[in-house]
Amino acid sequence: MKDLFDPLSEEELDWLDDFLLYRIDEDSYVEGMDEGVLNVSELDGLLTAVVSGPVLVPPSQWMPQVWGNFQPAWKDEQEVEMVMSLMMRHMNSIAALLMQQPDDFEPMFEESVVDGKTYTIVDEWCEGYIRGVALTADQWELDTIETKILLAPIKAFQGEQTFVTDENFNEQEIENIRLAIAPNAREIHAHWLARRSGDAPTATVKRSEPKIGRNDPCHCGSGKKFKKCCLH
Repeated sequence: MKDLFDPLSEEELDWLDDFLLYRIDEDSYVEGMDEGVLNVSELDGLLTAVVSGPVLVPPSQWMPQVWGNFQPAWKDEQEVEMVMSLMMRHMNSIAALLMQQPDDFEPMFEESVVDGKTYTIVDEWCEGYIRGVALTADQWELDTIETKILLAPIKAFQGEQTFVTDENFNEQEIENIRLAIAPNAREIHAHWLARRSGDAPTATVKRSEPKIGRNDPCHCGSGKKFKKCCLH
């Protein structure tokens, strides 16, 4: 049996990815039902938020988010142990990387190849991350400007109401927002780690740089003015 801190191999990630998707019988789906987490990218986002937030979130709290309305029909006890072990190992490896080598952390985005060109898909990861935030939303200080700025690139690609569209942003602006996701995720973890460790005051953290103004460039990286971007 592998150590619970061993990163998953490519084969294990592929197996878990298939399990998450094919656990749902298409005939049992009804519009409006929560499909839960459907791939490893979304799981990676969820677990990154779980280990990065203000409070400890036990598996009994985040696991239901993985399944949504579709609890797996387990084949046997061995399959249960396999899935739980893989998810716990992946969560632990994310936490260890963010704690020990935060600069090496990168979200597990998906890629799609169309006509020979590779495109990075961030939507599922962002969806998973916001699922994780929602578990303890009352602790995340979501109304503070600091939190809004840090979460802005992630929320930009999350959900059906995403404001990142070709109508609102050009290709380079969209890419700039996408590139801000990873460093902001690392900063969020560092922020709450310091708060949990007592290395930072319990009051809302004050930013060392001047307060962002409505006409200043938005911190999400889009290049747009704040009033035209994350303020909305």
